[in-house]
Amino acid sequence: MSDNPQENLRQIKSYVQRAGRVTKKQQQALENYSSKHLLEYTDNKLNFVEMFANNNPVTLEIGFGMGSSLVQMAIENPQKNYLGIEVHKAGVGNILYEIEHQNITNLKIMSYDAVEILKNMIADNSLSGVQIYFPDPWHKKKHNKRRLVNQENVNLFATKLKKGGVLHYASDWLPYAEEVLELLSNDDKYENLYDGYAPRPEWRPLTKFEKRGQNLEHTISDILFEKI
Repeated sequence: MSDNPQENLRQIKSYVQRAGRVTKKQQQALENYSSKHLLEYTDNKLNFVEMFANNNPVTLEIGFGMGSSLVQMAIENPQKNYLGIEVHKAGVGNILYEIEHQNITNLKIMSYDAVEILKNMIADNSLSGVQIYFPDPWHKKKHNKRRLVNQENVNLFATKLKKGGVLHYASDWLPYAEEVLELLSNDDKYENLYDGYAPRPEWRPLTKFEKRGQNLEHTISDILFEKI
């Protein structure tokens, strides 16, 4: 570990690698379809036009879970391209199966640390959107520093978004949502598309985590800010 406390802070991850159960279908998808749809981490910038064979806008989703909502968005929006990031194998295997069997051509995925991908593989001013839906809230105060949406990463998202690109955050944990709303409201690189929280967009598919939050009677918060 570095003697530099700022460097140590940057090394804190917003996720933990859980040894979740991977089904036979998911494992087979990992083995058979990774070479077609899963991009390897490198230190080279991604060429989106080459990747998708078109010049359509690209939205990045960080933490797609099992991938059902991202798959739905890709199918419903063929005029857009999507890059999804997830570190858990079950979700990666699941979405690989769907991409292959539903013949989805506007969706690629990666399984690596999203901050490193953004820093090293995403060109500045290249993304039309960044989606962060129901990230781990790290409820305990001592774990708050692990939250993905913090000032450093808000700056990073702004660097990678095009002017007019949208950062869309959704959560069922109100203290986290309040923190994100305050962060973005005080940041002159962004402008709120709504007055405070956004109404729930009809085009955002219902996720497993959102359903769970609703069952627990948690407040669901959507936040949409545009890079200016």
